[in-house]
Amino acid sequence: MSNTPTLETERLILRKFTENDLEALYQIYRDPDVNRFLPWFPLQSMDEARKFFEDRYASLYAEPQAYAYAICLKRGNRPIGYVKVDMAEPHDFGYGLRAEFWHQGIATEAGRAVTAQVKRDGLPYITATHDVNNPRSGGVMRQIGMKYQYSYEEQWQPKDLLVTFRLYQLNLDGNGSRVYQKYWNESAVHFVEEEVSAHVFPAL
Repeated sequence: MSNTPTLETERLILRKFTENDLEALYQIYRDPDVNRFLPWFPLQSMDEARKFFEDRYASLYAEPQAYAYAICLKRGNRPIGYVKVDMAEPHDFGYGLRAEFWHQGIATEAGRAVTAQVKRDGLPYITATHDVNNPRSGGVMRQIGMKYQYSYEEQWQPKDLLVTFRLYQLNLDGNGSRVYQKYWNESAVHFVEEEVSAHVFPAL
């Protein structure tokens, strides 16, 4: 088992956040544009950033196995975003990136590296969801090999918004027929968008 082992790609270092990264973490999580489609409100202070780090990162790093990465450019090794995979089902893959680094393939590069790591470590599959109003996020999911499965509505918390999500999945253990069904089963409104499978989205 491993807990956020450091990874390197052509342009990036992927590593754990530390207390020395609080200012960088604050800059990532305070931006309304970066956090518009994420399940929390933008941070308002460094005190909130410290608590966020303790609750969402330090606590995970104390576990036997976790994948909660800071995305850093090799020049400077300063966090500009994050990428994570949850250990609990449905093994949710998620990421966020400061706006000035969008449209450079950074999220895709980081996502591919982390996906390869969790596959090496034996995770059977990963899933990811995105708001239909944020289709570029689906581009990242496709670029790392995930496939669209279905769409569903959810009253999304804590922002209390009615959102239509698209679910993507990548099976890592050879079980190509597996589809995570919980969201489909729990949502009164669920459907398959045939046109999504044929559309190519640009990567972030």
